[in-house]
Amino acid sequence: MKVISYNLRKNRASGELIALAENYDPDVLCLQECDTLELPAEIGLLHLADSTVRNRLGLAIYYRKDRFTNEHTKTFALKKSLHDRLLTPAHERLIGTRLTDLVADRELVVASFHAAPLTARNSLRRNQIRTAHEELHQLGPGLPTLMVGDYNYPIFKGHLGDQVTQSGYDLTLSDTRTYTRYKFFRGHFDLATSIGLTIDSVETLPIGTSDHLPILVTSTYSDEPVNATDVRSSLAETERASGGDFTI
Repeated sequence: MKVISYNLRKNRASGELIALAENYDPDVLCLQECDTLELPAEIGLLHLADSTVRNRLGLAIYYRKDRFTNEHTKTFALKKSLHDRLLTPAHERLIGTRLTDLVADRELVVASFHAAPLTARNSLRRNQIRTAHEELHQLGPGLPTLMVGDYNYPIFKGHLGDQVTQSGYDLTLSDTRTYTRYKFFRGHFDLATSIGLTIDSVETLPIGTSDHLPILVTSTYSDEPVNATDVRSSLAETERASGGDFTI
């Protein structure tokens, strides 16, 4: 399964989506910072599952109708940062869709995620990641899950990786950096967290008009079962034990 994630930088890179779909033939396309009022119903062979409706710049998921059936798509509000409350509110920072894979004859959950901006603490972003994982398990209990997007987590990724691993998920970085706008904060902003899947590769695609580079996540199903109850318990325990806040 091939999934592309792309932060469009306030919708500036929206004109690149057809070429991305044609050149890389993804099964799923996850977008951040898109103008959801202007989204087409189809991008090549990809069909719009749904998008957020309460954000000026929102999230969306497209999927191949010849491979998947969209069972249910849901948007989620996560804990807000001060930036969200005072400047440009982001009511929904997660959208997830539960799909039936017609090729593999099984279900899975794929999600597009956009964490709080760099003005927030790492602890708030960890809270958002934890809550996002919990919400996705409610959407598809026990199902393989892939959450991709802009995690806005430029440093201390070792600590983030420990927290994610303790929760039962895997954190996977791309082969090269994905953010280029600021010299000091260049790095891997666009990430993948997964459970019940084997991540074969996360490839950074060529730069376009966005300050983020798209990533292409290639994965296969894992043979290990996913126990949603155990994951939620582990996530809660991880949050109680977390520390090491850092504010940029």
